[in-house]
Amino acid sequence: MLNYYFRLALKSLRRTPGLTALMVCAIALGIAACIVTLTVYHAMSGNPIWWKNNVLYAVTMDAWSADKPHDPDHPTLAPPQLTYQDATALLRSDIPSHKAIMTQMNGMLSGAPGQTVPMQVLTRATTKDFFTMFDVPFEYGGAWGGNDLDALPEIVLSQRANDALFKGIDSVGRTILWNNNRFRVVGVLRDWEPLPRFYDVVDGAFSPPEDAYVPFSWVTALRSLPGGNMDCTVSIANYQQLLGSECVWIEMWVELPSAARRERFQAYMDGYWAQQHRSGRFPRPLNNHLTNVSNWLVVNGVVSSDSRILLRVAFAFLAVCLINTVGILLTKFLRGAPVVGVRRALGASRRQIFLQHIVEVAVVSIAGGLLGLAVGAVGLAGVQAIYAQDGAYGMLAHFDPLGVAWALALAALSTLAAGLYPAWSIGRLPPAGYLKSR
Repeated sequence: MLNYYFRLALKSLRRTPGLTALMVCAIALGIAACIVTLTVYHAMSGNPIWWKNNVLYAVTMDAWSADKPHDPDHPTLAPPQLTYQDATALLRSDIPSHKAIMTQMNGMLSGAPGQTVPMQVLTRATTKDFFTMFDVPFEYGGAWGGNDLDALPEIVLSQRANDALFKGIDSVGRTILWNNNRFRVVGVLRDWEPLPRFYDVVDGAFSPPEDAYVPFSWVTALRSLPGGNMDCTVSIANYQQLLGSECVWIEMWVELPSAARRERFQAYMDGYWAQQHRSGRFPRPLNNHLTNVSNWLVVNGVVSSDSRILLRVAFAFLAVCLINTVGILLTKFLRGAPVVGVRRALGASRRQIFLQHIVEVAVVSIAGGLLGLAVGAVGLAGVQAIYAQDGAYGMLAHFDPLGVAWALALAALSTLAAGLYPAWSIGRLPPAGYLKSR
């Protein structure tokens, strides 16, 4: 029976090619707009490590002076980074199952076989738990070992850096120069690009991950200045003064697998704060926080209000397209009312008439969806072309299977829902009037 309804739908659509094309194009444009905005919005607002959302926490403490809040628009928020003395003090706690402090640095890699020009790379100076805590995949080797605050000169390379320097072979055990200092390669990552870059939203939530990773202790051993964001309330005269200052420049994350551990570590932070407060630091009220990944992205405004507004506009545009489609369908079905009257007189039930027209709506919906998918691909390609010079947003403009699936499912269901009224209306028409006119 469905095959029969499908043939009737095709014949009906061929009889009115103009109206059919208008409906398909309207649906396609609405779907394409939703695909583009949903894909970018989902990429921007997604949690790239959702399976650990409730065990990973960003650590923040308010070390600012009383007259200088971190964010004038949100004066109660603590800075997203820590001072050196606070980060290293909290790192000594054995309460978290894993913990990492980190900062972004500039670096130059040289000394690889056949390399003639040094390779400039962003570098993450961190502690060894970074890789385990964030489920960073390795192609070769692994993280360095030893004491986090007294590590050997060892380095982990990204897949991109290893391909450029060692032609993609296993380079574990090789020696390379990082900022003219000799480091031994202990690991090479697989392709790993979490977006948003949740672990460091300060230096760019949509920036690509670093190409080199070195032990955090070498930041101080080499007296290297951080290359990422650093906020200070006073001027710094030398490197040693930086380490003892209230400048915030270090991110800290901890893994707390249970509520009990979370409460213990919160108490540990508060106790440390009280001790420092008594010694004259932390003039502002107690403001220590452990923030999970999803809330961290919200607090730091990773998804802008502009993105939400654009998403609402896209859905409003789809609604307008569907409302127009309802009007066109109703007009088209009423044009075929005489044929429906004959079928009803010959014994067709209202249910059969309704199903016949719903199948016709489904055909239009599928055609509009396929065309919308193609137009959406063109739209995403256009976004990529516009942001070709901005690797951050350019990376977001790609077909996200989940976003596309949601957009198509929503459009298909919406179109079918929009066709319910016209299909129901045509089945309710009395056939007698059309038979008398024949």
